[in-house]
Amino acid sequence: MDPLWIGYIGGGLLFVFLALGIPVGVSMGIIGIGGMLIGAGEALTYGQLRTLPFAVVNNYGFAVLPMFVLMGVLAEAAGLTSQVFYTADLWLRRFRGGLYQAVIVGSAMFAAISGSTIVNAVVFTRIAFPHMMKYGYSKSLSIGAIAGAGSFAAMIPPSITMVIYAIMTEQSVGQLLVAGVIPGILTAVVYLVGVYVIVRVRPSLAPPIREKVDPIERWRSLGDIFPVSILMVLVLGGIYSGLFPPSAAGAAGAFGAFCIVLYRKRTFRTWLIPALQDAVSISCIIFVILIGGLLLSRMLVVVGVIDDLVLQITSFATTPLAFMIMVSVLYVILGCFLDTTSMMVVTLPFLYPVVVALGIDPIWFGIVLVKLIEISVVTPPVGINLFAVLGAVGKQATFKDVSLGVVPFIVLDLFVLALLIIFPELTTWLPQRMISG
Repeated sequence: MDPLWIGYIGGGLLFVFLALGIPVGVSMGIIGIGGMLIGAGEALTYGQLRTLPFAVVNNYGFAVLPMFVLMGVLAEAAGLTSQVFYTADLWLRRFRGGLYQAVIVGSAMFAAISGSTIVNAVVFTRIAFPHMMKYGYSKSLSIGAIAGAGSFAAMIPPSITMVIYAIMTEQSVGQLLVAGVIPGILTAVVYLVGVYVIVRVRPSLAPPIREKVDPIERWRSLGDIFPVSILMVLVLGGIYSGLFPPSAAGAAGAFGAFCIVLYRKRTFRTWLIPALQDAVSISCIIFVILIGGLLLSRMLVVVGVIDDLVLQITSFATTPLAFMIMVSVLYVILGCFLDTTSMMVVTLPFLYPVVVALGIDPIWFGIVLVKLIEISVVTPPVGINLFAVLGAVGKQATFKDVSLGVVPFIVLDLFVLALLIIFPELTTWLPQRMISG
């Protein structure tokens, strides 16, 4: 069989399996094994099955994934999520649209200790949305701000999405995490400016809050979020300075989060076992998806699909810009069906060889890809973060509210995407100045 046809059939079967509700990791693994049996024979297939899964879970470099997951779970157990929003609210509520700004700042800070966009969006929906409704804020724009800011977790390190990209493409985890700092801050700043302009043009979207805030309480709140700053400096500072590699940085961050929650709750009884169970469950799901994706990727290489696919794609996407436009359209569509991890693992085996063939900087491409993922998960009609937020608000809002509210933030994200494409230095400048460990 023509190798390219094996690729086409495999891609078609993948969407069929996903439509049938088969987990994405299992779907990719079945297609990878079947393709290798057809195109490369039993001996190579059995050899891959014996070695690849063990190699993934036994690789020390991949320990960063469960460590970052554990750090985020422990940070939530410590109550840092509600604390960052509360502090941002105390400092920003005196401004018009201050609660929108508090959601954006709080989400950006929590993203620095949690790597999941869905978790970020759901948690802030439960914490911030009732508060915003209490003060008469626009229901639609409130939900849109929460959903849009929830996507920060994909870009702002420690980002699970970036770690998976690094594993799939064999790039430096540390450089990718550091590369996301400036784009992540840029996105948050653009959101803040955009919301400021929106509420100035339409003041009815954000009535002024008349309640006075005690200055002492405001300053005291900064001390409550000091642990967040410690975790951020510990993880990113350690990686950037070369003090320790990403895997050790993840372990240091998880240990720091453990100490914080232990200090705040004193006893292990109520939080330790549930936190460990959540971290193990999430990590296992991610590794199953990774193993399935790598089996699919290995099949595409050994059968010869990749060589033919690269030739075909580069025949009509002859420039990096044309290729990026094609990738942008693809990810907006995939965001309707898949979560961030699955999107990346499903597509990278097909796309990354083209990136190499076109001479595109893999670090820059990774950051642009993450920004596309951020956009795709909040794009109507079925962006996955929209449903996560809608599920968290229950019957208090409709899908129309979510869809209309997120539109301004999609426009702002597209503006940031254009800046990242036009000025690659926004992505590459900081990693180039890292001190290697």
